[in-house]
Amino acid sequence: MEQYIGLDVSLKDTFISVRQGGKRVWRGKCRSDPELIAVTIRKHARDAQRVVFATGPLSLWFYHALTAEAVPAICIDARHAKAALDMAPNKTDADGLAHLSEVGFFREVRVKSFDSMLVCTLVAARHQILKMTIQMSNQIRSLLATNAGLERIVLPMLEAWLAIRARVAERDKQLITSGRASEQCQLLMSIPGIGVVTASSFIAAIEDPANFARSRSVVAWTGLTTRRHQSGEVDYAGHISRRGDNYLGGQLYETAMVIFTRTSADSTLRIWGLKLRERVGFKRAAVAVARTRCYKTSDKN
Repeated sequence: MEQYIGLDVSLKDTFISVRQGGKRVWRGKCRSDPELIAVTIRKHARDAQRVVFATGPLSLWFYHALTAEAVPAICIDARHAKAALDMAPNKTDADGLAHLSEVGFFREVRVKSFDSMLVCTLVAARHQILKMTIQMSNQIRSLLATNAGLERIVLPMLEAWLAIRARVAERDKQLITSGRASEQCQLLMSIPGIGVVTASSFIAAIEDPANFARSRSVVAWTGLTTRRHQSGEVDYAGHISRRGDNYLGGQLYETAMVIFTRTSADSTLRIWGLKLRERVGFKRAAVAVARTRCYKTSDKN
């Protein structure tokens, strides 16, 4: 008979629950190692149909490692899993996930490939180091502006700032090298306002255009669409949702600002955006241009 499994994954241990015929037939735990988990599953559930676990810090590693072990792994949205598990407070998370696996009441999420994950990690690392550089430079300026006798205290900070700037330059070189080797990245960078960081992030986030039915779905996924509130006779659109990949949405917004402030070529999109800015303001016009840029980028990708 078919078995359905739920995994409650943590950094140290993973709790496992096996259901069969509407009942729990086994529950246990083992160390959070996909190979050990695969061995445990084969031991207690030879006919496992679905192995469900929620998104988390280890989900990408677990998904690919379990799939390599021929385990039918499925990663589901943690928010949806929590909403379902909250309705059964007397159950453990592993039991609840196993129940969801059995009844099929879950939403499977797309798990990025390792290559895309490496690009996203590189971009995120560059972003964090760049933030540290800006914070340190602002602090150094403020200290030197208040007292001229702080040179000996500020000098070590300045040396650290220079070292961090060097790390940022290294990350930039890595991105540029990766972008030059990618035809998709080169194609996206031909669009005015899009550089290697945005192009690399977009490709790593989207991976395959077939993952989205249409370009509007990409815009909603980046959080650039407005919230909708409808109840009875009330129906209005609010601010942008900012759901999904917020970092990519922020980069597209920065691209729109570049089109407004730094691009000299009078493209059709820039002319339209400038006219819109006069009517609705800078921020709303930038969001509208970012959405349009997302449409165009999706089509080219």
